[in-house]
Amino acid sequence: MAGGLFAIDRLFFWDLGGYDEGLDVWGGEQYELSFKIWQCGGQMLDVPCSRVGHVYRKFAPFPNPGIGDFVGRNYKRVAEVWMDEYKEFLYMRKPHYRNFDVGNLTEQKNLRKRLGCRSFKWYMENVAFDQPRKYPPIEPPDYAKGEIRNVASDLCIDTKFQKQNERFGLEKCIKDNPNQSGEQ
Repeated sequence: MAGGLFAIDRLFFWDLGGYDEGLDVWGGEQYELSFKIWQCGGQMLDVPCSRVGHVYRKFAPFPNPGIGDFVGRNYKRVAEVWMDEYKEFLYMRKPHYRNFDVGNLTEQKNLRKRLGCRSFKWYMENVAFDQPRKYPPIEPPDYAKGEIRNVASDLCIDTKFQKQNERFGLEKCIKDNPNQSGEQ
């Protein structure tokens, strides 16, 4: 559920603690609110006949507030409060998230206790039981790896250490050049 596109009883929203005020800018609230609703006695319904509009921009309409990877920090914060031992699956995919400082979680953890919320294991067994079949918690092993060689030119695709979404080119294949090492 998108964290800003839903209808909810106002009193229930505030009983659940509203949005976690420790989440920065955006990102993570969609998981936090969804987990909170299901684990704390609510349910979510998709209503196909409803009409909702949302402008989603490829890039934020404001400059980065200079606080680094706030989305990653938000994901860690949600995982630490709501996902119990399942948070390890997040860290297996994103090990650097372990190092993020997410601030004090006492208020959120106390809210979860006070509301008598169920475990994330319950959520996975009763709500998202088909999730692991559709989206494996661990990345499957690589199917293949190696060089991509153009047979006509005998050159290999090389990113030339460019940034994401920048052009790459053809270079002499690394394994054919004793002066180079690494992966292509």
